[in-house]
Amino acid sequence: MRIVVVGNSGSGKSTYARTLATRHGLTHLDLDTIVWEPGQIAMPRKADAVTRDLVAFVEREPRWVIEGCYGDVVEAALPYCTQLVFMNPGLEACLANNERRPWEPHKYACKADQDAGLPFLRTWVADYYTRADACSYTCHRRVFDAFAGDKLELTTVDQPQE
Repeated sequence: MRIVVVGNSGSGKSTYARTLATRHGLTHLDLDTIVWEPGQIAMPRKADAVTRDLVAFVEREPRWVIEGCYGDVVEAALPYCTQLVFMNPGLEACLANNERRPWEPHKYACKADQDAGLPFLRTWVADYYTRADACSYTCHRRVFDAFAGDKLELTTVDQPQE
């Protein structure tokens, strides 16, 4: 089992991926951990370093779930995956989920630091349907529609039962 989960911030990717990882004994990779510079928030690493780390992960781990909003990185993982999941619950669900996001200690020193970024995150999430970058709906839809393998689009934020 090798699953890639893509979607907007707040779509439920991390919760869904963690649930799958626990349920099926999969190694979980949050793409933020290889896309961002270590110890820095939203500071991108060089693309070749990200690709190198991604390939090393998928070649090292026999069973995994990868999740993130980076359509270009997701595309690089697709030749290795057995299923693509597109989390697409809509804007209101994503905004609501970001408002109640628990502290992510692997990304932020404290909850206050995480919450300080919420105004920017709200705007970025709201622009999902109008942007045309690798983290946009346009990119995610294109990647999902073009994938010929097993795929699933989830339009609710309901998570699989553990």
